[in-house]
Amino acid sequence: MQTVQVKLAERSYPIYIGKNIWSLLPQKLQTVLPLTTALLVSDSNVYPLYGEKISAALTAAGWRVTPAVVPAGEGSKTLARAEELYTAAIKAGLDRSGTVVALGGGVVGDLAGFIAATYLRGVPFVQIPTSLLAQVDSSVGGKVAVNHPLGKNLIGAFYQPKLVWIELEVLRTLPRAEFLAGAAEVVKYGVILSESLFSTLERHWQDFLSQEERLLAQVITECCRLKAEIVAADEREAGQRALLNFGHTLGHALEAATHYDYYLHGEAVLVGMMLAVQLALRQQLLAPAAGGRLLELMAKLGMKPAPPALTAAAVLTALQQDKKRAGTKQPFILPVKIGQADIFANIPPMLVSSVLQEYLN
Repeated sequence: MQTVQVKLAERSYPIYIGKNIWSLLPQKLQTVLPLTTALLVSDSNVYPLYGEKISAALTAAGWRVTPAVVPAGEGSKTLARAEELYTAAIKAGLDRSGTVVALGGGVVGDLAGFIAATYLRGVPFVQIPTSLLAQVDSSVGGKVAVNHPLGKNLIGAFYQPKLVWIELEVLRTLPRAEFLAGAAEVVKYGVILSESLFSTLERHWQDFLSQEERLLAQVITECCRLKAEIVAADEREAGQRALLNFGHTLGHALEAATHYDYYLHGEAVLVGMMLAVQLALRQQLLAPAAGGRLLELMAKLGMKPAPPALTAAAVLTALQQDKKRAGTKQPFILPVKIGQADIFANIPPMLVSSVLQEYLN
């Protein structure tokens, strides 16, 4: 089992990564949390696979566990669904010493974390991510949120978990499309932060896709380590952490413009990353050879085509609601070489429209 520490003074916490490590979970939890009430938040896909196992393990260790299962999918990241979970917490008798446990992918982690951050002005929570995307990205760093019809993650907080538990075995039950969506976030770390990670993925791409155990553990651990360093340096996204939004600017706009029911999050981010590379190439911020390598690896993930009815106007309208926008300035994270990116706030709107239109066509 590997351990990565997110260093945030009194809010520091461990990330545990390994295969078949379920039995160690209650012991590790007891080192950071009291044995009281736990609200186990999961979704209709994940709970039937792992919910009873986790509930039984926590119950045997001394927790009073109440399951709360929401429908799978981005549609559950709403204030209405949050209100249902507040009700479940109240009925379970969850007090400030209780714990919210998030068992699921990025949607469950964001939603459960938002509940934990706001219920009784904050109760402890734990992340048990079951998708690749959540394991390498959304479960680490304390960004929790629900969506608004006009934009993704517009209602949220920075609220760190007490512990992140990454069980690699759960990825075996992950649908291939979900694994590929998570792989887009893995590639993201290589593009913006680590040429060595990117090169590893280039050389061993098929082994990674087939989930070769040692390589999978190495890659996920490295992604968590990279994110932990960024979060420790910039917890509230005042500077360097904004680099992690590579691909998310247009990706979130695509999700919002299609009402969160067409793209998986990682699929939209992949499109956003490929468009960002095109922007960097056209602005001569990135050498053509490097851009070619980036696009070649991203293409192996299979870029999802746009739905026929989607228009550039709809995506650009959604882009206006981007929470990172400052007045009329829309920042874009663009690669400048493999393993390095920067923030650019003066990309010509016509250029953005042009690359977007090429994708839609």
